[in-house]
Amino acid sequence: MLKAEHRLRRSADFRVIVRRGVRVGRPTMVVHLLPAGESADAADAGPASVGLVVGRTVGGAVVRNTVRRRLRHLLAERVDRLPAGSKLVVRALPGIAGAPSSALARELDAAIDRAVARAEHRR
Repeated sequence: MLKAEHRLRRSADFRVIVRRGVRVGRPTMVVHLLPAGESADAADAGPASVGLVVGRTVGGAVVRNTVRRRLRHLLAERVDRLPAGSKLVVRALPGIAGAPSSALARELDAAIDRAVARAEHRR
């Protein structure tokens, strides 16, 4: 389970991260990472935060909720790999519902690693 301190809740945070963060696309998801210090939020010094965007193009309500649970489980195991204070948004793409969990884990790992590397290079 993803701890409350690691969850993004405000839609304004999602907008800022998607617009100003580093974007990494994969076949089943798009990852947006905003490193600490790049947002106007004073809470940057805290732990890394994670949010999910699972739209209707993914499927019906049952499918979307299943995808959210699967991604939350995978992110809970990986949130410690993110730099402190950074914010991550994972946007699910339509093909994600049929992907096996092992493939999702590999894609998420690759996307996070690439986003962190790009964010460090951008500084």
